Amino acid sequence: MTLIKSISGIRGTIGGAPGDALTPVDIVKFTYAYCSKLRERRPKAEGERYKVVVGKDARISGEMVENIVCGTLISCGVDVVKAGFASTPTTEMAVTFAGADGGIIITASHNPCQWNALKLLNEKGEFLNAAEGAAILECAESEAFDFAPVEELGNVEEHDFTDEHLDAVLALPAVDTEAIKAAGFKVVLDAVNSVGGIIMPRLLKRLGVECVELNCEPTGEFAHNPEPLPANLIGLSDAVVREKADFGISVDPDVDRLALICEDGKPFGEEYTLVSVADYLLERAYNEALETGKSLDEVCAPYSLATSSNLSSSRALRDVTEKFGGEYSAAAVGEVNVTTKMKECGALIGGEGNGGVIYPALHYGRDAMVGVALFLSNLAHKKMSVSELRKTYPQYIITKNRIDLSDSSLIDKILNEVKTVYANENVNTIDGVKVSFEDRKEWVHLRRSNTEPIIRIYAEAATEEAANALAAEVIDIAKKIID
Repeated sequence: MTLIKSISGIRGTIGGAPGDALTPVDIVKFTYAYCSKLRERRPKAEGERYKVVVGKDARISGEMVENIVCGTLISCGVDVVKAGFASTPTTEMAVTFAGADGGIIITASHNPCQWNALKLLNEKGEFLNAAEGAAILECAESEAFDFAPVEELGNVEEHDFTDEHLDAVLALPAVDTEAIKAAGFKVVLDAVNSVGGIIMPRLLKRLGVECVELNCEPTGEFAHNPEPLPANLIGLSDAVVREKADFGISVDPDVDRLALICEDGKPFGEEYTLVSVADYLLERAYNEALETGKSLDEVCAPYSLATSSNLSSSRALRDVTEKFGGEYSAAAVGEVNVTTKMKECGALIGGEGNGGVIYPALHYGRDAMVGVALFLSNLAHKKMSVSELRKTYPQYIITKNRIDLSDSSLIDKILNEVKTVYANENVNTIDGVKVSFEDRKEWVHLRRSNTEPIIRIYAEAATEEAANALAAEVIDIAKKIID
């Protein structure tokens, strides 16, 4: 497997030759490049120290990678705050808690245990933008390394930011702690043997929720494929029914994605994690405006009654937003693209359809902890079962297909042809080609792979059959060009 380099960092398997895996040499090069560009981005007076937070998930290679990252930072004259086992959102927030200049998260997110990665943060605890990430990639290929003299080496301190993160979540006005405690919820948590098993039970305990723990020991030996998809959550579904729980919670290894299981063992749907949370916040703002006589702008300030997600996320978020008179906007796929769009439109809530909830009142990053707290608040107010709550939302199905090509030059030809064929429909080209059929509330989105000659096809409709039929239409267009 080739080492994957992107604007958000580097990712690869552990063990192997340079170029084919994430090696110690790669880790040093990219950490050094991060430090070099950090100094350019945030110039300081002579003698002032730089500080970087380092957090990791529980995967087996985490300690090895952490040692190399921290050693490299120290050798660059940068002070290190080791957050230890910490979720991705915890590390993001730790940057601001510590007054640091940036952060490095050691996690391969939902990838299997043989993978690891470095994810790079700015001084706000947010992912670097495209230009900043590209500059680091270019610098990492340079041989002009210049490390600090011995008297200027960095220092190390250790700090657990878990409770500070949870304090911030529970302090949010939208998190109705009293209503949640009064509801007496019981849940089953599957933390896939990573850091979710540390932070999520603490959150649930503080909310007065009974938690049955499943795979919560942070050993890094994942009990199943760590991506929180229904096929990987059969054990959780069975446990929810067996324990007569109100619902099940699944998080990925770095706890930025959240998937839910209904009380009957059926998936709530990753796409609907964000939809349900948005529904709660939008309705809350709408009702407050009615009760107080304030305008929606006043109630939502400093945000607006708006939401945002990426182009491949469900239309259900748009439907729920417009129900309350709000405005929805779509961004290119990628967390940094979504957060940029959210800032542009002042979104009250946003995220990605993979279970990623981004609540700006806390921070601009996907955060399963705030997702759970807001979902519990919604459920406590609605006073219905999770399966009943799911039925209140617009019903859509997303299917995923792909076109494998032998020649990557065909990708642009196919995308251009799709634009031409559907020129009379609503066509969006900010990230591949997305065609929306407004009259029947369906869409199809074609995106190129960053690493392979592949076009990924996402289609959404009211039924799986209709979504597959829509995908088949564009596949037929592609076949005519390929043949």
